[in-house]
Amino acid sequence: MSAQQPHVLLVMTDQHRSGFTRRSGFALDTMPFCDALAADGVSFPNAYTTAPSCSPARASLLTGRWPSAHRVTQNSTAQHAWYDRDLLQILRSAGYRLSFAGKPHMHAGPDDFDHYAGPYFHVDGPQREPEHGAFDAWLEELDHGVAAEPTPFPLECQLPYRIVSDAIADVDAAADHAGPQFFWVSFPEPHNPYQVPDPYFSLFAESEVPERAHGPQAARDKGGHWLWLQELLERKRPGYDADWRRYVANYCGMLRLIDDQVRRFVEHARATLDGEILVVFVSDHGDYTGEFGLQRKGAGLPECLVRIPLFFSGAGVSGGQVREELVSIADVLPTLCALVGQPFPDGLQGRSLLPLLRGAPRPRGEFDSIYAERGFGGLTYRSDEHPPLHFSYDGRSLDSLNSVTQSGRSRMVVRDGRKLVVHSDGTGELYDLTTDAGEVTNLIDDPSHAAVRHDLLWCLTQWMLRVQDELPRGTYVPKTTEHNWMKSTG
Repeated sequence: MSAQQPHVLLVMTDQHRSGFTRRSGFALDTMPFCDALAADGVSFPNAYTTAPSCSPARASLLTGRWPSAHRVTQNSTAQHAWYDRDLLQILRSAGYRLSFAGKPHMHAGPDDFDHYAGPYFHVDGPQREPEHGAFDAWLEELDHGVAAEPTPFPLECQLPYRIVSDAIADVDAAADHAGPQFFWVSFPEPHNPYQVPDPYFSLFAESEVPERAHGPQAARDKGGHWLWLQELLERKRPGYDADWRRYVANYCGMLRLIDDQVRRFVEHARATLDGEILVVFVSDHGDYTGEFGLQRKGAGLPECLVRIPLFFSGAGVSGGQVREELVSIADVLPTLCALVGQPFPDGLQGRSLLPLLRGAPRPRGEFDSIYAERGFGGLTYRSDEHPPLHFSYDGRSLDSLNSVTQSGRSRMVVRDGRKLVVHSDGTGELYDLTTDAGEVTNLIDDPSHAAVRHDLLWCLTQWMLRVQDELPRGTYVPKTTEHNWMKSTG
């Protein structure tokens, strides 16, 4: 096997907020094994999703394109992804055997892999043992809520454990495969329902949970989708926010459970596979984790939803680096494309991070800003409107991603610690993240920030031009660069 074609282990979490590990400055030691992997590799603390929603973000991972180009702007349209070649096709062209275990929420299906174990979703998965069915029914009964007690089922019933068991079985089955292998382990957690068995439930006490920046009043003060979502939560589950510390404690326990399963998988792969291994760790988007008095995801483009964990560790990486560049989940495909020596697909918008992984100096301009999107289009629903949803307005059941909170369009840019969000209803937001990390003081109409607003509007316009779709390809061929960087030191 060529040194340029290591085995690739892609580990993906769902709704995993960035900055929730000891290494990233969090008070609790939630993921020691992943922190160690990141320390040995290259981590990107300023990584962002393309959109804080599962299918749009996963389509960006697979295509290297933003939602406005790949056209998956909501979870119900994954099958309509628009692209030239995706990550799976690129790796197969490079001779990789492809394996998947876990939660899909993407356009690719079982026929796109040599081995496929799933689908696993947030309350169910393939039931290999009799007790799995009872556990999945218990998850369904929890109704995406917060468990007040330890989960009354053993670790072996948990979806991450079952997923890793499936992945390990395939590692063993394919250990004698002569070529490079790609193993994608996709966890449905730490997405709701927020539950975990002991010892994980008791590992992080509610009293140890760090204070949050802002409670429910912050969402009410923001108005619009924020107010609508906060009022919906309160109406369906009165007093829900009183348990926010239990929610965060469960979330941290889920992270430690995931960490143990990542350790189990990676160590087994290292002991079994012949050849070098590259581990890529990423999440699709974040979680409110109690900020604004909210749970899950839904309204807006706050940092707690758009920032994601991302690191590369192992083969092809100059370890021990913390790169401060502003990067995206859309950069994963071109990075792996360059790593395995395959040409970039047409219409690629992400950038190869391979020079950064190998220790290249920070390029001038290219990674100084980052961009993200939200919304499936149409007009923006007001906070007093109640259109049909895919769940009832009555009862406890709800989904934070719905026809209200995802209506209209929003576009976001971050640069130099300032953040601009522009909405299709004519409103906007401007925050100084260096002094207002909780994003509650909107400076959009502050005369003293007029110059900052102007500069960020120009930067946002350049990003929106950059992610315009180039497909389908016609007679005329766009100019491209080696790493798909638009700005370079040459």
